[in-house]
Amino acid sequence: MYSYRANLVAYLNYFSMKPSTELHSLIKSLTKSEKRFFKLNSSLQAGDKNYLKIFDFVEKQKKYNEDELKKHFEDEVFINHLPSEKNHLYRLILKSLRAYYSDQSVSSQLKQEIKNIDILNRKALYKECSKFVIRAKELAKEYEKFYYWFELINWEKRLLEEAYESGIFTINLDDLILEEQGVVDKLRNLAEYHVLYSRINYVFRSGGFTRNETEREAVNEIENHHLIKGKNTALSTRATTICYYIKGVCSASNRDYENALTFFLKAKSVMENKSKIRDDLQQRYIATLNFIMLCYIDTYEFKRAEDLVDEIKALNGKKAFTALDSKVRLFNATNIGLLQLNNRKGQFQKAMELIPDVEAGLELYEEKINKEKRLLFTYNMAYANFGSGDYRTALRYINEVLNDNEKQLRQDIYSFARIFNLIIHFELENFDFLEYDLKSAARYLNKHPKDYQVEKLFIAHIKLLAREEDQSAQKVIFSKFHEKLGKLLQNDREKVILEYFDLQAWTDSKLQDISFEEAIQRRLSALIPTT
Repeated sequence: MYSYRANLVAYLNYFSMKPSTELHSLIKSLTKSEKRFFKLNSSLQAGDKNYLKIFDFVEKQKKYNEDELKKHFEDEVFINHLPSEKNHLYRLILKSLRAYYSDQSVSSQLKQEIKNIDILNRKALYKECSKFVIRAKELAKEYEKFYYWFELINWEKRLLEEAYESGIFTINLDDLILEEQGVVDKLRNLAEYHVLYSRINYVFRSGGFTRNETEREAVNEIENHHLIKGKNTALSTRATTICYYIKGVCSASNRDYENALTFFLKAKSVMENKSKIRDDLQQRYIATLNFIMLCYIDTYEFKRAEDLVDEIKALNGKKAFTALDSKVRLFNATNIGLLQLNNRKGQFQKAMELIPDVEAGLELYEEKINKEKRLLFTYNMAYANFGSGDYRTALRYINEVLNDNEKQLRQDIYSFARIFNLIIHFELENFDFLEYDLKSAARYLNKHPKDYQVEKLFIAHIKLLAREEDQSAQKVIFSKFHEKLGKLLQNDREKVILEYFDLQAWTDSKLQDISFEEAIQRRLSALIPTT
């Protein structure tokens, strides 16, 4: 089921871009201060600066167009070797960015310190070199940067040889070897957790949740791994955070949101107790908050979900979260969370009010938002429009999902999008389309084995509804469907559909002649009594 090599190749192939678009993407990703720094560095260089002409032109292009670039500079000599000029510019920008961020991350600081250590050693300035090693090693310890810590211990051993030859025996080699072994153990331990993380991440990203016994066995194998099941198996703070995170994703994959919430809250607590490590693990911290929020939504704890959204929003502008990568992740977590929260509550107007800002963000960040997040955005915007009664716009969004079917990514979304699509066609009274799409949906759903019955029940009754245009006859079908659905939903495993489309509220709306929105709110008021 899981092949690391195959998926790594697929990952690299997916992200391989044409050189022309790579340069445009890099330039467009630069902030004003990064551009200013690049221009300042360039002004200090001697010689021709044709690359600056290319930079200025490409910067103004909304979409990269190489023909326009060639035409604009057709009288310039450098245009005859444009590929090499573009490559030169790309590398200069990266060099400028390395200098700009040289002291803005712990890894960058440690790299610089190790370069300084190497230079001082070559200059035979061993005393000064030792000071740099000690200082850098303390930083590596504090942030649990085990690769750098290990390298710095090696430097310490090299300098120890020089000290012994100079008659200085103040440092115990045995202590250093013991420390080195401890670092190696922690490094190996963390690497093993990362392998387990890759495995559960593959399961979750492909299906969203376990749909059959085979998939549950894959998750259970990870849950029962000695590093996950055992006590005190994590040898560092970083390993502890990823251990709890893996446990949380395993539980979420099995839709055990109570346990998932417990584990994600523990991961959050561990990171917050070591704020420096949390700031260095922005991606995991944001993902953890996102999962906590989704757990609250799926367990109908809407007030807590709203508080989590505010907590995620509050990270915007904080020093550790100013990088573009963090901004994109915060945008995704906040807006997908708010769309899902309002949709689940049946507050579709509030969800609709979010859509202009969401679409502006999707255009702003473009390819920086991955396919999974785009799927979630599109599906939830379809749901918001459906709940507001704009079925045609809902159909446009859901077609975007269905027309971009990825065979390995989030098959839960694609599966339920097909059911959603049939419901939209029914509401639009597109009965001819409905008959055609029914066959296609049935074939697709049959190809993906699942051990729950709600999809089959839906397909059977939507077929009957598509062939019956008389409303009173349709109501009889809805009544039978509603009764069977209610019995089926007594099984927790069958309730998964309610997380994607509130089928129960939809049948209620048809039987009670009320809006879908009102049906959701009535169902929730009965489910969550006010105190």
